[in-house]
Amino acid sequence: MKLWKWIGWGALGVLALGLIGGGIGFFWLRTSLPQLNGEITLRGLSSEVTVHRDPYGIPHIYAENEADLYFAVGFVHAQDRLWQMEFNRRTAQGRLSEIVGASTVPIDRMMRTLGVYRKAESAYTNLDSETRDLLAAYAEGVNAFLATRSGALPPEFVLLGIDPKPWRPQDSIGWLKMVAWDLGANWSMELSRLSLLRQMPAERVQEFFPPYPGDAPLPLPDLAELYDGLDLNVEAAALPAPAETALGSNNWVVSGARTETGKPLLANDPHLRLNTPSIWYMAHLSVGGRNVVGYTMAGVPFVILGRTDRIAWGFTNTSPDVQDLFLEKITDPATGAYQTPDGTARLAVRSEEIGIRGEDPLTIEIRESRHGPIISDAIESLRKAMPEGTALAFQWTALEDTDSTVAGARNIFEARSFDELRQLMRGYKVPQQNMVYADTDGNIGYLAPAKVPVRSTNNAAKGLIPAPGWKAESDWIGQIPYDELPARYNPPSGMIATANEKIVDDDYPHFLTYDWSLPYRGDRIRELLKATPKHSVATFRDIQLDVMSTISRDLLPHFLRLADGIDAEVRMALAEWDLDMAAGRPEPLIITGWHRAVQRRLFADELGEEFGRFWNSKTAFLLAVLSDTDGQSRWCDDVTTEVEEDCGWVITEAFADSWNELVEEHGDDWRSWAWGDAHITHQYHRPFSGFPVLGNLFSLSAPRGGGLLTVDVAAHRFSSRRPFENTSGASMRAIYDFADLDDSRFILPTGQSGILFSDHYDDQMPLWLAGEYLTIPTDPAAVEAATEHTLVLTPAP
Repeated sequence: MKLWKWIGWGALGVLALGLIGGGIGFFWLRTSLPQLNGEITLRGLSSEVTVHRDPYGIPHIYAENEADLYFAVGFVHAQDRLWQMEFNRRTAQGRLSEIVGASTVPIDRMMRTLGVYRKAESAYTNLDSETRDLLAAYAEGVNAFLATRSGALPPEFVLLGIDPKPWRPQDSIGWLKMVAWDLGANWSMELSRLSLLRQMPAERVQEFFPPYPGDAPLPLPDLAELYDGLDLNVEAAALPAPAETALGSNNWVVSGARTETGKPLLANDPHLRLNTPSIWYMAHLSVGGRNVVGYTMAGVPFVILGRTDRIAWGFTNTSPDVQDLFLEKITDPATGAYQTPDGTARLAVRSEEIGIRGEDPLTIEIRESRHGPIISDAIESLRKAMPEGTALAFQWTALEDTDSTVAGARNIFEARSFDELRQLMRGYKVPQQNMVYADTDGNIGYLAPAKVPVRSTNNAAKGLIPAPGWKAESDWIGQIPYDELPARYNPPSGMIATANEKIVDDDYPHFLTYDWSLPYRGDRIRELLKATPKHSVATFRDIQLDVMSTISRDLLPHFLRLADGIDAEVRMALAEWDLDMAAGRPEPLIITGWHRAVQRRLFADELGEEFGRFWNSKTAFLLAVLSDTDGQSRWCDDVTTEVEEDCGWVITEAFADSWNELVEEHGDDWRSWAWGDAHITHQYHRPFSGFPVLGNLFSLSAPRGGGLLTVDVAAHRFSSRRPFENTSGASMRAIYDFADLDDSRFILPTGQSGILFSDHYDDQMPLWLAGEYLTIPTDPAAVEAATEHTLVLTPAP
C-alpha cells in the first residue's frame, strides 16, 4: 500500500495546502509557532527559569536547580519539536499505524514483539531515584507546554487530525532504545550470512564477507552439524538488507602538543540518517554557575554530545556484537514447550492489539523464550520460511530490565576529569560508543563504555549466524568487565581518532565484533592529522569537510588497468582526477556509477534474487577479486553462461552499462555532468516524505559532494531506486577549542525548529552545506549580545 493512500483523505491535503496558499490557513497554522518573549506562569516549577534564544533559535536556559532546568528543556523541546517527539515515541511504542495506517504495521509489529516500550518501563522502574526525578521533571515541562499552549498545533497534527497525549518519562527511555536499535544491526548480518551459507560453500561466503584487513577469515561453522541436521531455509524469506557500513561517525582529539595554541582540540560528526528535523537539538544549559553546551535529542533531557566548563566529549559507534539470534526447537506448539539445555521450558505468551487507521485493529501474539522475543513472528516471510517446530529468538542488551543507559547520559554533566567520567559512565549500557575526551588541564583520552556479552569459546556460531538455543555453549556467559573495556589516556602520539574501524589490537583479550567498518575514514583522518604539525579550528574544519575518495584511490587503478575500449579522453580524465568528490565534477559520477555496475556484473549471477539485498559498495571484497587474492578472480565468471568470463570482461561491460545509464539520464556531453546533479542530499520528513506534494513541502534537499566512506560521508545505496541519492551523513558537526571553549563550533544540517513555518526550520542547512559553523557561548555578556528573544518561565503560586 502506498503511504499516501493510508488516509484516504487526499482531498484534505489539497484543501489544507489551498488554505495555506490562500492565506487564512497559513496565518492560522503559523499560530503553531511558540511564544519566545515575555513571561509564562507554569505549574511544576519551583523557581524562575530564563530562556534566551539567539538568532538561530538556540536556547540558553538558566535555572536555579536541575529539576527546573530539565523541566525547562522539556518545555522548550515541546515548543520546537512536538511532532518529532510524538512520532518518535509512537515508533518506540509500536503505535504508528494508529495515525499512518496499514503501511506501518510491520514496524509496529516488530516494536511490539521486541517489547521496546515495555523494557523502557522496566528500565525506568529500576533507575536510581535522582535520574527518575529528572526524567519526570522533563516530562512535566513537556506537559506544561501542552497545558498552556494556544493556537494551532504543528501542521502534522492538523493534517493527521490527532492531538498529543501527555509525555511520560518512559517515552524518553523508549526513544534512546530506538537510537540503539538504529546503531546495532548484527542480527540482520547473522541472517545474511546464514542465507548465503545455504547457497554456496563456506569458503565463498568468507570471501563475500571478508574479514577486517589483517584479520583471519570468519570462522563459519558447518550448518548440518551446528543445527543437528535442521535445515534453516531463511533465503526463502524477505530478509532485511545488511546494515549500511557507511553509516558511522568520526571523532578525533589532539593534545596541546599538536595545536597552535598549546591547548587540546576535539572534533565530532556522527553520521546518521538525515531527517527533517534533525535528530539533534542544540542548547546551552546553565545551573548553579555550571554550564553544559551541545546536542540534546528532542524527547531526552540531557546533553548527549558536547562540552561543560571543564571537559568535552564526542561519540562514534563501536558496533559491538551485542545482539544474537537463537534457533529454538518448539517441541509442543500447543503448549509452547521448547527445548533448553536443561530439558523443556514454556514460551511466555502475550497478546497485543495494534490499532490501524481506517481499519479494524490487529491482534498479534507475542512469544518469548529464555533468550528473548521470538523475532521470526514479527517478520511474516521469515515466519513462513522457518522449518516446522522452530522459531528465532532475539537477545539484545538493550532489552534488559536494568538498562541504565539514560543515567550514564545524565552523569556526563557531573564529570570533571577523565577518571570521574570513566566511573560515572559505568551505568551506560548500549549502544557502545567510542568516546573521545579532552579537558581544560590539557588531558585527552578515550573510553568505550557499554555492556558487551561474553560468549563461550565452544560457541560454534560465534555471533556470526543464529546459534542453536538448545545447546548450553550457545548462551552468553557474562560480560566484559567494565575496567577491561578499551580505554586510553594521554597517548604518546598526542592524538586519538576513531571512525567505526577496529579499535583494539590483536592482543586484546576479549571479543567485540567481526563487523568493523573498513578503516578508510579513520586512516584518512590520521593521515591528515599527521600532515599538519600544529592544528587549529580551521584545520579541523578542513578535515571534517574532506571529500577525497580513498575508495577510488584503491579501485580506480584496477578499473583502468582491466577496462578495454573506454574513450581516451574519459580514461585520461579519470587517470588525472585528484579523487575530489566535488559536487560540480563529472569524475565522481562516472566512477561511482561504474563501481555500482561492476558489483552488478560481479555477483548478481551468484546471488540471483538475493542480489538486491547485498548491492552496496563491498569495497574489500571487490579489491580482493580484482587483485585475484587467493584465486578470488573466479567471481568474475558469469555462472549463467557457458563461456568463462574474466575480470576484464566484468570491468569493461560494467563501464558500458553505467555509461549508457548516465547518458540516458544526463545527456551525451559527459564534460557537463556533475556529481551533484545525481548526488542529492535528501533529508526526509517522517511521515510526509512519502506523500506527493507534502513530501516536497516538508523535506529538505540540495546537491552535495562527498561519497561512500569519505571523511565527510555522503552515503547512498546502490540498490535504491535513486542509487546516488544521499540520505545519511554528518547529522551534526562540532569542534571544541580548549584555548577558548566559547569559540567552539556547532552546526546542524536542518535548523532548530521542527515547525514548517518557522524561520529556524532550515536556516542552518546552507551553513552546513558550505562547511560553516555557529558558536554557542556561555559567557553572560556574549549570551546577552546574541540574544534576540527572552522568555521567562515563572512558577505558579
